[in-house]
Amino acid sequence: MSAVCGVVLSTGRILTQSSVELMAARGVFVRPIKRLLPRVSFTQTRSWCSDGPVADRAEVRLSRPDGEDDGIVEVMMCRERARNSLGRVFVGQMRELVSSLHHDTAVRVVVFKSLIPGVFCAGADLKERAQMSNPEAELFVQGLRSLMNDIAANTIMAGAALPMPTIAAVDGFALGGGLELALACDLRTAAHSAQMGLIETTRGLLPGAGGSQRLPRTVGFAIAKELIFTGRRVGGEQAAELGLVNRSVPQNQTGDAAHKEALCLAREILPQAPIAVRMAKIAMNRGAEVDISSGMAIEGMCYARLIPTRDRQEGMAAFIEKRPPRYIGE
Repeated sequence: MSAVCGVVLSTGRILTQSSVELMAARGVFVRPIKRLLPRVSFTQTRSWCSDGPVADRAEVRLSRPDGEDDGIVEVMMCRERARNSLGRVFVGQMRELVSSLHHDTAVRVVVFKSLIPGVFCAGADLKERAQMSNPEAELFVQGLRSLMNDIAANTIMAGAALPMPTIAAVDGFALGGGLELALACDLRTAAHSAQMGLIETTRGLLPGAGGSQRLPRTVGFAIAKELIFTGRRVGGEQAAELGLVNRSVPQNQTGDAAHKEALCLAREILPQAPIAVRMAKIAMNRGAEVDISSGMAIEGMCYARLIPTRDRQEGMAAFIEKRPPRYIGE
């Protein structure tokens, strides 16, 4: 490690050992996995509200399952009349909620789902957008792009981004900004009946909340260009074939097959060492932005942060003693 002074990224910025330590100071991986915010009873779902005007009505809800699912948090979108479209109130509440989860090191996996049957997120609120002036619309889209960045952890210091794995459960339509929200997540599950597409070119626009950048990095440039140029929609099965989603399953009678599959995936992640999972996410996200040599250096810095953890010692002990490990996030 002493030979690695830093990694020069494509942006010209340098990721150094001290940068990794700064991420640790911001709660990304090193602190014990315990709650930093006051614990609220979440035996039932609750609305996420702030003290300001954003709290006039709940359009995003938060659920913390307990028992064997303790550590999984569900972000539930519930703007029923507008099919979870991305309006001011919805985006404001989502931003506050994501910000709160960033500092909660008890959370090991976050699942984004919809409470509205047949829809994940319908994209932009065109009625609301039509009332905005050109500068207002541009400013709003900048804020929306910032929200997706906060979820996707693609800022170099990851200071405002979610450090734990995120999963989008797409049980219905995910169009425009709705698909951009799903793309901002690490993993995606979809029902066969789901419909996904970046349809902005059919409205005289281009994907403005990260879609033009994340879709090519997900499915490849040729396929992404075809989908964006044509505004085409794809179903869940084709999305899985293209690599747009990780898993696709037949829809069930209750209309939540993708959500159930997302929970199955979250439960596979849940028992793993949480600091190691977070560091693996950082290594992959940062490494994807640079050449392979720089990426290997980033991996080395992330690996070094795991050496002194109790979880690493527990993993070794469990292997020797032939028992399941009991990770505590320290």
